[in-house]
Amino acid sequence: MNDTETLKITTPGDREVVLTRRFGASRSLVFDALTKPELLRRWYGPSGWTLDVCEIDLRVGGAWRFVVLRPDGKAIGQKGVYREIITGERIVNTEAWEDWDAGECLVTTELTDVNGQTIFTSTILFPSREVRDTVVKAGLEHGANESYAKLAEMLESFEVV
Repeated sequence: MNDTETLKITTPGDREVVLTRRFGASRSLVFDALTKPELLRRWYGPSGWTLDVCEIDLRVGGAWRFVVLRPDGKAIGQKGVYREIITGERIVNTEAWEDWDAGECLVTTELTDVNGQTIFTSTILFPSREVRDTVVKAGLEHGANESYAKLAEMLESFEVV
């Protein structure tokens, strides 16, 4: 396994989870993959899951909403609002679940260029330690690993040598 296939997950505080992964693609391409519905539909979610609804109003104050379908057919909705956008570099948004009143998370995603590759760092600040622990125990690591593996595969299909 090389650097681009390793997801690192840390919990630096009582309410945080930090996901870090290197992708073998430019920051602009990774940013597009995170913000364009036609690209998100190709990779978002673990294996067997599909992104059924992908609404994005990519501007500060704009809303987003995703509904993923699990292999068993259960729909899971998430929504939020963009608080900060620096194209190609940073996205800060809120995130909440439609069928679970756990409170709102704050997600800060930063993209750093390292020799033409991108270091993706997403920090999720949960409303409480209990919510963070529930999400982690529900399979955050497995789901993120599979999603980001699909993202890496899609990104590789765009990179031309």
